[in-house]
Formats: sequence, structure tokens, C-alpha cells
Amino acid sequence: MNAIEIRNLSKNFGEKQAVCGLNMTVPMGAIYGFIGENGSGKSTTEKMICGLIIPSGGEIKLFGRAHTDADVRAKVGVLIEAPGCFPNYSVWNNLMLQAANLSIPNAEEEVRKVLKTVRMEGAASNKYKNCSLGMKQRIGIAMALLGSPALLVLDEPINGLDADGMRIMREVLVDVTKNHGCTVLVSSHILGELEKIATHYGIIRGGKIIREMTAAELDASCRTYVALRASDMEKTKTLLSCKYLRVEEDESECIRVYDAESPEEIVSYLYEKGVTVSEIGTDKIGLEEYYIDLMKQKEGR
Repeated sequence: MNAIEIRNLSKNFGEKQAVCGLNMTVPMGAIYGFIGENGSGKSTTEKMICGLIIPSGGEIKLFGRAHTDADVRAKVGVLIEAPGCFPNYSVWNNLMLQAANLSIPNAEEEVRKVLKTVRMEGAASNKYKNCSLGMKQRIGIAMALLGSPALLVLDEPINGLDADGMRIMREVLVDVTKNHGCTVLVSSHILGELEKIATHYGIIRGGKIIREMTAAELDASCRTYVALRASDMEKTKTLLSCKYLRVEEDESECIRVYDAESPEEIVSYLYEKGVTVSEIGTDKIGLEEYYIDLMKQKEGR
């Protein structure tokens, strides 16, 4: 059984179609990275999954049942945009209010449990307004975890966080899937961070999923390249561009050559042309570059 199955989902806002014939499959236990540019339909899709927006057409199933089923709705935890907290209340009191709102028995025990899960045990007495952005995001996840949901839907939970905040958020998301049996649907623009934890990916463009894949399938699809530095970088780039279809300079000022047979082939070729290679190695593109390449293909560039 899958945690989420969506078929031919659509959503219109007046004459604008935000989601158009979208299909999505999220396996149970997955961390599903939901990727797309602004305006592609990510948040609209997530809100329809959570019942915050009514679809114009199509079908959403959660754990094999209609997403409007009351029993299924109780299995879903949500953090879209910012958590709804009272700024002058403590973290503890905000969570206790949410527990009361959800009619959770043993509320104090449950709140202690979710605070531990999101690494916030020591901040329970802090006023919400005095918490950092990273802490507020974790409080939002703690609120979403109340009631032990089987599915978490998170919209951009790591955006705006510093490096330490991102690390803690990664640990929390991996923890809730491995140790709490939760499935996570998470959208983010920070693809390098998403790549570290996601087990599955869905790429959306123009309101449609244009590609779904596992992390292993992504790794197999990512192109290998040779990166090098040489005695005359300008001449090297010109020479390599005459022999290979794709040659470019990266952010670290290395020259990348795609689809070369081997580094030795490049070294030999440049040596014959009077260029000495000082550094050379092979690597693979990551999720971010894969996504950029895919978008260029869709645009016909």
C-alpha cells in the first residue's frame, strides 16, 4: 500500500489552472522530495492532500482510502507556511493547546515525546516569540507530530535556516521515518539538503509531475563528468570544446567535461596540444544540476 496515490488531480482558480492532470505515488515510509519552481503547483497540491483546498477534479487516496475520510484525516500531520502559535505563550503551552484542540489523551506525555523528537526538550519554557527561525520550524513539526500521524506534509521546512538548523532538521525527518514509522512529503528549494535525506523524488512543472524516481534511480541518471585544472585554462577550454559536446566551467573554476571516456583520454589529448594538466578527477552531478538540466530539456534549450 502507498501512503499517497493521486490520479488526474486538477485545481482551477477562476480561469487559472494551478494543477493540471497531476499523478503522484508516495510509498509508505518514504521521504518524498517534492521539487518545482515557484508557481509550479507544489503548495496547491499539498493543500489539496491535506484537505485545505477542494480539488476541481481527480482523486487523492491516502493509505488506500479517500483523503476526505475522517479516520485517514486523523493520520495526517501538516506544516504549511508557519505554525499557528501564540507569540507570548511558551513552547510547552502552545503544544498543550494544540494537544487539547486534537483531544489527545495523556497530553503532557505526548508533548514531552514530540519535544524530544524535534530536539526541543530544553526550550519548552521559552516564549515562542523569542525562538529562532529554526526552533520555530521544529515547533511546527512538533505540533504536526502530535497524535502520532502516519503522514507528515511539510512545505519548505528548511528554507531560511542556517547550516546547524538544516542539520538538525535533516536528523528530525530521518528520525520520524526510521523510528516513528512516518511517511514524509517535503517540498524545498534547497535541493542539496533534500538530496541528503530523500528516498524518492517528484518533480513538478506547470501543475504536472514530469518525473518521479527513487534516490537510486536519480543516482543512476546523474551524468558523470571529468573535472580538471591546467596550465592555460582558456586554451584548455577552447581545445576541449572542439572535441567534446559539453564543456563548461564550474563555481570552483574547474573545467568540466561531460561524456568523456576517461580522464586519461583527456590528459593525453591536451598533452599532444602542449597543455599540462595539474589536477584531474571524476565526479557526478547532484540533484540540483540534474533538476536544472531537466528544466532546460523541457524548455527545449
